[in-house]
Amino acid sequence: MTRSPRLALVALLVVVSGALFVGSRGEAGPDTPARRTERLSAKVRCPTCDGLSAAESEAASSKAIREEIRSRVDDGDSDAEILRFLVSRYGDDVLLTPPSSGVGALVWALPVVALVLAGAALVAAFRRWRAVPAGTVTDEDRALVARALDR
Repeated sequence: MTRSPRLALVALLVVVSGALFVGSRGEAGPDTPARRTERLSAKVRCPTCDGLSAAESEAASSKAIREEIRSRVDDGDSDAEILRFLVSRYGDDVLLTPPSSGVGALVWALPVVALVLAGAALVAAFRRWRAVPAGTVTDEDRALVARALDR
């Protein structure tokens, strides 16, 4: 690799790392009860709506969930305790993110496995394509090209 592509690669890595760092920092400021309620409501599915979180939905059931979360936040319950309560009341499907253990771990692991297998298949294909020797030009090939050009 020459100097210019290496420099471009290093610059790309610095930019991507910086973007990931800034993006993972989250919101600045104290975690107020309203902000905690909003954050927890965004992790919970609306029981009556299709594809909306309790934070996005204006359905009565979502409003009730937000009020319950706010009440438990005010009582001093931890995020984990509040989510456990909601799961016990509405079932595992109330969470928008699947659990990372048991059968739910498949949801997290299968895409990673598929990505690794696809990468390995690409590497194998590229090596196979590179290993194919370049064809040698025979006198017969030259004659065929000459006839085609004479037409």
